[in-house]
Amino acid sequence: MSKLCIKEKWNEIPLTVKVSISYAICSILQKCLGLITLPLFTRLLTTEQYGQATIYSSWSGILTIFLTLQLPYGSFSKAMVKYENRRDEYIACAQGICILLSCFFLTMYLPFRNLWNKLFELPTDIIVLMVFDIIAGAGIAFWSGKKRFEFRYKEVIVVTLAISIISPILQYFLVVNTDEKGYARIIGGAIVTIVFGGYIFISSLIKVKHIFNEEFWRYALGFNVPLLVYYLSQIIFNTSDRIMISHMAGKSKAAIYGVAYSLAIMLNFVLTAINNSYVPWFYGKLKNRKQDDNKQIANAISILMASLLLGVIWFSPEIIRILAGKAYTGAKWIVPPVAISTLLLFYSQLSINYEFYFESKKKLIKASICAAVTNIILNALMIPVFGYYAAGYTTLFSYLLFAGANYFAMKKIIKEKGIKTHGFDVKTLLIILSVFVALAFVGMFLYNYFIIRVCVVLIAAFVMALNYRQFVKYWRILKDEK
Repeated sequence: MSKLCIKEKWNEIPLTVKVSISYAICSILQKCLGLITLPLFTRLLTTEQYGQATIYSSWSGILTIFLTLQLPYGSFSKAMVKYENRRDEYIACAQGICILLSCFFLTMYLPFRNLWNKLFELPTDIIVLMVFDIIAGAGIAFWSGKKRFEFRYKEVIVVTLAISIISPILQYFLVVNTDEKGYARIIGGAIVTIVFGGYIFISSLIKVKHIFNEEFWRYALGFNVPLLVYYLSQIIFNTSDRIMISHMAGKSKAAIYGVAYSLAIMLNFVLTAINNSYVPWFYGKLKNRKQDDNKQIANAISILMASLLLGVIWFSPEIIRILAGKAYTGAKWIVPPVAISTLLLFYSQLSINYEFYFESKKKLIKASICAAVTNIILNALMIPVFGYYAAGYTTLFSYLLFAGANYFAMKKIIKEKGIKTHGFDVKTLLIILSVFVALAFVGMFLYNYFIIRVCVVLIAAFVMALNYRQFVKYWRILKDEK
């Protein structure tokens, strides 16, 4: 096919579809760049040094909640519609809130930095750098969010890929030229974000020249502050394991767990891509009270996700050896429970879709808090006894609780709304989960038998290939049916 023909075909594609395709490709390239550079840094850094970067990432996620209130998300989409002709003003005011919160944090941190640093397990200059990193990251998020609403996706993709490429290059340069390799990697990534994000952030403020508007501040705070507990519980849910392992077992163990966790959830972007097509279709069915049409679709997605996750679980020893090296071989035992949690996250999302559709967020917040608190308590009890491996299983139990809580919340919602059926084949979904869990642990027992694992997977792949038309049919239903 000629270049001209490809260009013509591309121009015929609707703009919204172009945007979706472009962001999906961009996301895949980002993931690929991350996987390519992972083996480099796990070999250049000791597990202790790699653990420093892991802890930085974990604390950055938590502090982001407090310093930005997740304003680039939450209320942002509605604000871009509500204030369509005043978007720049709204963004500048939202950035003003972030500046105020960051200044407040620094006034609380700097006078008592020695005390805080024991909690963070990071030095003062790295914490201050983290604050600027977070603010700059928020600037990029505000800017890219606005561009998405304007369908100006090319600029966002260029900046995103530029950061993804330049960041590891600078990190590598700094790492090979210093003994403090863990902090060098942190600084390299932060500098790139600060340069790009800082320019965008400052340009936005200069364009508007004021950061306070009572209407904008009231709207942004009124929408996001009530969701703060939910955002915080989710980030704690996702990062508390590594922080607690670092305190209880050391940064080296936190690094090994971090590698295992990253590998186990690396298919989340696939789940996100599927969900982006699934949710609009499902909401249309729910609106017309035809949710029973969802049964086969949900089952098919579950089988697809379980199959992909099993591939990661069964070959995690080889993947970890290639990507991270021998120092991280212990991570293979953590991958299975965390990967199982990824499928449970999809099951949770099936119920959460109802909660968002009917704007019943209180039940979601309660479920998130319950799961996060349970995870922290179980980590505190289990890690000292069973070591850092226990964190994978506490995560699994917490996600099981999260999925169950959201399921019962969904049942309560549909009862209140007078809906007779939720449109899920619960029995089949449980069978899929049970078979998936059983095969995951079979894979663990076969970790020392590579040839057997290869043969079994090839047979399974052959069976799936014979039935690929079924998955294509369900995908077309999601994409085409109105």
